[in-house]
Amino acid sequence: MSSTQEKKRIWLKRKIRIRKKIISSAERPRLTIFRSSKHIYGQIVDDTTGTTIVAACSNEKTVKEQPKFDSKVAKAVFTGKLLAQRAMEKGVKKVVFDRNGFLYHGRIKAFSDGAREAGLDF
Repeated sequence: MSSTQEKKRIWLKRKIRIRKKIISSAERPRLTIFRSSKHIYGQIVDDTTGTTIVAACSNEKTVKEQPKFDSKVAKAVFTGKLLAQRAMEKGVKKVVFDRNGFLYHGRIKAFSDGAREAGLDF
């Protein structure tokens, strides 16, 4: 097994372990994050119906129309704020945070801080 496959296997194990402990409801849907090497993706999911309520990612048109960001962390903060604004429009104020197996630092922390600044409660 290559080191890349091993890292992915370890990440999936961590993701499943974390996901077992997170309990979401219709009143408090789950905010889940995915981080790739270039972009960050966030979505708020209602697990009772299995639907995505709102989503935002760093490679969509509204983010690209902004002036150039200093770093990927700054782009993550803006994307988190964008997701929170969309959630507020849909009437979602409280969420359960799912870091999706990623460590809570860097872009993951920046995304969540941006969402908190815009009014999401978790």
